Amino acid sequence: MSAPKRTFVRHALPALLLTVCAAGLWHPSPALAAETLRLAHASSSDSLINQAMVRFAAEVKEKTKDRLEIQIFPDGQLGDEGAIADSAGSGAIAMGLGGVVDAIDPRLNAVSLPFLFKDADAVHHFLDSAAGKKFLSMGKDRGYVMLSALDSGFRQFANSKKAIVEPADLAGLKIRTPPNPVILSTIKQLGGLPQSIPFGEVYTSLQSGVVDGIEPELRDFSDQRWYEVVKHVSMANYIWSANFWYMNKAAYDGLAAADRQALQQSVADTTAWYRDQLSQVYAKLTEQLKSKQVVFNDVDRAAFLAKSGPVYDQFSKTWGADFIKQLRADAAAE
Repeated sequence: MSAPKRTFVRHALPALLLTVCAAGLWHPSPALAAETLRLAHASSSDSLINQAMVRFAAEVKEKTKDRLEIQIFPDGQLGDEGAIADSAGSGAIAMGLGGVVDAIDPRLNAVSLPFLFKDADAVHHFLDSAAGKKFLSMGKDRGYVMLSALDSGFRQFANSKKAIVEPADLAGLKIRTPPNPVILSTIKQLGGLPQSIPFGEVYTSLQSGVVDGIEPELRDFSDQRWYEVVKHVSMANYIWSANFWYMNKAAYDGLAAADRQALQQSVADTTAWYRDQLSQVYAKLTEQLKSKQVVFNDVDRAAFLAKSGPVYDQFSKTWGADFIKQLRADAAAE
């Protein structure tokens, strides 16, 4: 009696499976489903940052043979920069970019101290060095891995009255600034009168004389058409801003070793591409602005740096004197 029973099981089970499949009640699953990592930033869809992230996502997908898929949310779709950092820390998203990093480690803001870096080459030399990598390792105890720091660019001096060459030229000028404590302290220390005015009101404030000048990054200066009312741009490179690129540490650690390596290589390739593109953008912008009668001049960097000491003293108390001293040495500040 047992033999017929074994024969029934052997032949009836495949038949049963065929019946279930034909009825659409069961579908074989793919061998390996792609893991989706959500990435958010507040820059616009047509920005260089978003172009870089699109390239990054494509490279990750290719290098991991479709095992990882990066889903990008630009335009602040998932909140502003502060909210994005919080979401990455909690694991609600895997990756984020932005300049608001207090949730990661407030000391990261120290790279924006005045005249810390001479130019973009100095910034990149620091970021790529062992000291820069150590600096970017901050945040691990709060659940973050810093992937890279992309340039948000240097800020310059621009005004409607005269060329600014030395600190005395800033004295008494009403300069619009964002509500950033380092920028506010720096402009005040250099002799200017900082005015915290919303970004959307800058053009009319310049036009009406509410403020005499601004301390813009050149892309904003061009995009917002501030050149129509301000014709003097003094190339000070007085503050460099970072667009920090970070990832939830648990999500990073949870990747397979091969996928983690692919992601790291894609970050490095994207960072190199972004830097090259940005240098081309600035060269083109400068020529365009000159054609609109904007006059450029250089500043006496040593004179400005000498006057910036009290700003360093102030933030040494906030972030630690030894930390700031080491950062200045690593950044080769003059």
